[in-house]
Amino acid sequence: MVSAAEQLAANLNFKAFSKAEELKKRIWFTLGALLVYRLGTYIPMPGIDPEALANVFRQNQSGLLGMFNMFSGGAVGRMAIFALNIMPYISAAIIIQLLTVVSPHLEQLKKEGEQGRKQINQYTRYGTVLLAALQGYGIAVGLESSGNIVIDPGWFFRFTTVITLVGGTVFLMWLGEQITARGVGNGISLIIFAGIIAEMPAALVGTLELIRTRALTWAIAIGVFIMALAVIAFIVFMERAQRRLIVQYPKRQIGNKMFAGESSHLPLKLNTAGVIPPIFASSLLLLPITIAQMSSAQGPGWLTDLTALLGRGQPLYFVLYVGMIIFFAFFYTSIVFNVNDTADNLKKYNGFIPGIRPGKQTAEYIDYVLTRITVVGALYLAFVCVLPEILIAKAGVPFYFGGTSLLIVVSVTMDTVAQVQSHLLAHQYEGLIKKAKIGKGRRKR
Repeated sequence: MVSAAEQLAANLNFKAFSKAEELKKRIWFTLGALLVYRLGTYIPMPGIDPEALANVFRQNQSGLLGMFNMFSGGAVGRMAIFALNIMPYISAAIIIQLLTVVSPHLEQLKKEGEQGRKQINQYTRYGTVLLAALQGYGIAVGLESSGNIVIDPGWFFRFTTVITLVGGTVFLMWLGEQITARGVGNGISLIIFAGIIAEMPAALVGTLELIRTRALTWAIAIGVFIMALAVIAFIVFMERAQRRLIVQYPKRQIGNKMFAGESSHLPLKLNTAGVIPPIFASSLLLLPITIAQMSSAQGPGWLTDLTALLGRGQPLYFVLYVGMIIFFAFFYTSIVFNVNDTADNLKKYNGFIPGIRPGKQTAEYIDYVLTRITVVGALYLAFVCVLPEILIAKAGVPFYFGGTSLLIVVSVTMDTVAQVQSHLLAHQYEGLIKKAKIGKGRRKR
């Protein structure tokens, strides 16, 4: 028997979309907000020589600085007002989440529901301003020590750079929150998504130029394209994979009626943390190295050595990147999925896993299963993110969009499409309810 929800989902088409006025308003708002973001990536900071900046950036774009530029939609290469992008906000969110584990005050706020969540978000905003100011000052100092990039170096340039970059980051943070509330999809993820997609035309032009100059053969180019499709298919498969734990509900009596026991399932995603671990790992790696690469030419020896060790394809870079991905996969999963709360909710509604006693044993069993599938999920994330990096560094393959980029693009696309379908389903339900009310009114007459 097909459920009503499945029937509605099967009837979703362009006609249903054309009638969903609220959804169309949300989509237009999202597109307008992303357009504002893209325009901001072309507004340069004051006091910068564009030609000198382009020369320095060309020498460093193969490393982590190039990855940061990709996430920011080219804003770093142009040193625009959105050069820091949303990365300080992500770094602040990481710090607050880590403090939630060790701070009783933050842990209590997390349990207070919506009000506590608002307070934690406020702390995250304060942390974003602080981190953006520190990074902005570091970038200003790095630019002053990198040749003739700065037209008039000094404290005034540092002050204006900090104010400009902090203002750009705070505006993007606000814009992301507005997209989440009034648009479709997660605003922060969509901003990163838009930055990556914006670099696609330049990457395609660069590939065609390599083919034209015979630096790249058609066979390798086709192989890279097929590999990208295979990675995308693998990501979609793994993101949809889940382990379902059977949950049984006993017979219950409501009034004079006796309802039979029901059987349901508790879905545990293979990758519960989603795209957060690679973003967190990239953010933490980019935090110190962005400044280091800008000033490596005239900086101290240890700074030059650090920049070289953390360059793309270096063993230290791979070790830190993989280690951070695995750590944040487990850490973020423990935050978004609380096994004790899940076990308590099952016990509250008289649900139980067959063969497992309710309460503490249920929580231990769920944690046992979740830990093992998270191992697979963390290894999958590390593999997808590192494989293209190895091909770029060792084989010289021009895989412009690394695994992290593909993971973000595919995951954000799937999440946004799912939200669009949810809005369409809600619109269909509203239409059915209105028809039912009209039918009742006619029968009364």
